[in-house]
Amino acid sequence: MATVPVPIAAPQAPVVTFDEPSSGGVFSFLTDNAISSIINDTYQNLSERRKLMGLSNPGSVERISSEVQRDVLLTNHMFSGLRCDLQKFFSISPMFRLQHGFAMGSNVLPPWQLLAMYGNSRMLLQGTFSSDQSVSAMGNLRWTPKWVTRTQTQIDPRSPQTMLQVENEYTGDDFSASVKVLNPSIMEGGFTAIVIGDYMQAITPRLALGLEGVWQRASLGAKPETAMSYAARYKTPDWIAAAQIHASGQLGATYWRRLSEKVEAGVDCQLQFAPGMGGAGMFGGIRKEGQTTVGVKYNFATSVYRAQIDSAGKVGCVLEKRVAPAITFSFAAEIDQWKNTHKLGLGVSLEGSPEELEAQMQRPELQNETPPPY
Repeated sequence: MATVPVPIAAPQAPVVTFDEPSSGGVFSFLTDNAISSIINDTYQNLSERRKLMGLSNPGSVERISSEVQRDVLLTNHMFSGLRCDLQKFFSISPMFRLQHGFAMGSNVLPPWQLLAMYGNSRMLLQGTFSSDQSVSAMGNLRWTPKWVTRTQTQIDPRSPQTMLQVENEYTGDDFSASVKVLNPSIMEGGFTAIVIGDYMQAITPRLALGLEGVWQRASLGAKPETAMSYAARYKTPDWIAAAQIHASGQLGATYWRRLSEKVEAGVDCQLQFAPGMGGAGMFGGIRKEGQTTVGVKYNFATSVYRAQIDSAGKVGCVLEKRVAPAITFSFAAEIDQWKNTHKLGLGVSLEGSPEELEAQMQRPELQNETPPPY
């Protein structure tokens, strides 16, 4: 019987593998170490726990009381004299409009003002020129959906110094942080400016805590000054309470409440405590000053009515009435009971836009578009 030879496999050469170098570059040691891994893991665990708590963005410290001070009260709506605003929209997406403003008998508004605005979902540009030869410009840029840079400058012949402001704001899922620099300069051989930084963090779905720090140096010959303030905000579906205390001894508290679907009310209380300024001389007790303002806002179908009264004896109201789709009348009045003074304001706003732009405003894709970074 013949023997069949069994083939023997040839020995294979050993395979040698080489580890690829890390793609982190020269500075990879900053992230590829045990300490950075622990920090990264801790941050990820905290982020997951914060998501499970259902926290939302609480807003910034600067706008902690915006529902009362900017919406209900008359701070940004009161005017005196006669005013007329003529504005025209040339485009909706991107937005582009021009506005002419005329005023008479006002101590704040110039007799004539020209405003141009251009904006899209990523940027916002605005320029203003007034009859008193003052020029102001504003430019906002949205780098990412959460990071916005805002710049603002103003040149006024009546002021010896030009105003420049640069702000960077980051809006997180449950916090907001910003850094603002006013009038930075290195012309004196050093850095002089006003630097403001604030941070607001949601602690619970309703409670948020924040702090704000200020660093100021007017000139190289002056020592830097610092100050710190603390803020708290509590929000429910029907009411919002906020408070902020400053290092100078000032305490501010606001309370906003929705009374009905069309009625809102707000209370603003500002207290100032100045040590060493009491009635018994320079070293007397603490001087206490304060003012409380109560306001209400009514939203009607074609008009908005605001009224307020404060502890200093001032009573004011502002009525904005839209009499036509492109025409809005405004009436403002204020009476100071203690000083026996008063002021009245009457304004009209006319808006113009081509018919094709009015049709574009009703398109669903434009209504869902991201607004410019205001």
